[in-house]
Amino acid sequence: MADGSQLLAAAHALVGAPFRLGGMSREQGIDCVGLVVLALRALGRDAGPLPPYRLRQTTLAGFAPALAHSGLRDVADAIQPGDVLALRPSPSQLHLAIAGEGGALVHAHAGLRRVVHGPRPAEWPLLRSWRLAPSGD
Repeated sequence: MADGSQLLAAAHALVGAPFRLGGMSREQGIDCVGLVVLALRALGRDAGPLPPYRLRQTTLAGFAPALAHSGLRDVADAIQPGDVLALRPSPSQLHLAIAGEGGALVHAHAGLRRVVHGPRPAEWPLLRSWRLAPSGD
């Protein structure tokens, strides 16, 4: 049964992949949505159809059903490694990341042009978090 540690491991396997907006391929590049989708696919989970999105995005509308379809459930308790996080790096941008150990993140960094593992910037507020539910939930 897949759990958060396996989702985090699948995300770690993508560290170093190039960044590309709208990308869903380790070879050609991925963005923050692609990172979550590919990590879920590595565990045999399907996110289903995704809503259209762009670099500057101010709403999560449309993403919640896709995440729920893949077996992610909203959580309000303390962040655990492997949780999927919705963060706000700027007033006009949302960002998805996968929580690591000790407050770290695995995420597709547009500025560094690759998927990275590192500390979560303190100025990025958490908007919402999801946790992988056991298969069949």
